[in-house]
Amino acid sequence: MVVLVTGANGQLGQSLHYIAHNYPQIEFVFCDSKALDITQKTTIETVFKANNPDFCINTAAYTAVDKAETESEKAYEINVSGAKNLAEVCQTYNTKLIHVSTDFVFDGSLDKNQTIRGYKEGDIPNPKSSYGQTKLAGEKAIQSVFDDYFIVRTSWVYSQFGNNFMKTMLRLGAEKDSLSVVNDQIGTPTNAVDLAEALVEIILFVIQNPTQKAFGIYNFSNEGSCSWFDFAQKIFEIKHINIDLQPIPTSSYPTPAERPKYSVLDKTKIKSVFGITIKSWEESLNKTITI
Repeated sequence: MVVLVTGANGQLGQSLHYIAHNYPQIEFVFCDSKALDITQKTTIETVFKANNPDFCINTAAYTAVDKAETESEKAYEINVSGAKNLAEVCQTYNTKLIHVSTDFVFDGSLDKNQTIRGYKEGDIPNPKSSYGQTKLAGEKAIQSVFDDYFIVRTSWVYSQFGNNFMKTMLRLGAEKDSLSVVNDQIGTPTNAVDLAEALVEIILFVIQNPTQKAFGIYNFSNEGSCSWFDFAQKIFEIKHINIDLQPIPTSSYPTPAERPKYSVLDKTKIKSVFGITIKSWEESLNKTITI
């Protein structure tokens, strides 16, 4: 069983590499952007011809949310054209595609009707940022090509790898006596290693249940919800960092890209279809920080 992973140097790619030894039945082929540039279809074809993968996990993406506002063409090339290229080559090689998407496809207005629940896969997307727009367009591009895809939307990804909110808070906690963090954006932190495990669980399910068609869109994040302020507070609490942490509204910390005010994802579907057990965000954070 050959699983090709794009974007191998990113957070999720490194997390998949971190857990790969737990799955000796799978031959993982890790390709960074130099080995496999998803914007170049001929390069994808060359890599697929050499490896003939059964699955492709696409973790390659343009994820610089604020930069995407001024680099929309670059974001589109990677998140839309690149995703479509992969889907087309996957179709040619009969490869099943697992593509990672984002909570940014939603506008964050779900909680305005006082029915507080997570976003479900069938809720209508309405991205407010260039990044979110390209990720949604990438989903649609894949869907326009073939049906053998799993699109997994996730949120607030962090890990011991790469650059992320947890690492930024730990750095600032060591440098500053006080810090202000936004407290009116609500979502769920996602441990990239937990996400990696879930993606492999999908592959194992498909292998073990070859006649069951489970393709489609799924949500995955850790369980629970919090604000960025709550997230930061828990990071400092676990590490016993004494810092004057102040909650502020989004209006006090303007950014080029508009973030969803509420982007908690409902995980009922992924849990029921694949039997995946999901840890709370607090448990996973504690485990990651103490590695």
